[in-house]
Amino acid sequence: MEVTNGIFKAAGQIYSNNRGSILRTIVYTVGHFAIAITVLMIVADVSFMIALTDAIVEPIANSIWYFILDKWWASRSKSK
Repeated sequence: MEVTNGIFKAAGQIYSNNRGSILRTIVYTVGHFAIAITVLMIVADVSFMIALTDAIVEPIANSIWYFILDKWWASRSKSK
């Protein structure tokens, strides 16, 4: 119970300290999904469900790629 309360308290503090950024991030993300879905449906002539899947999966894949690239880049920069 204490762990759960601690997690909720920490999450509440993070939200309080970053409310504006979190809201803008959510709005940006929803907009990104809507734009990606629309573009895929128009340009690639795919169904809504395929476009929705790509609009969600593709940014996640890019995030993972960026994380790996950043870790590699940082490890190369330290050695020079």
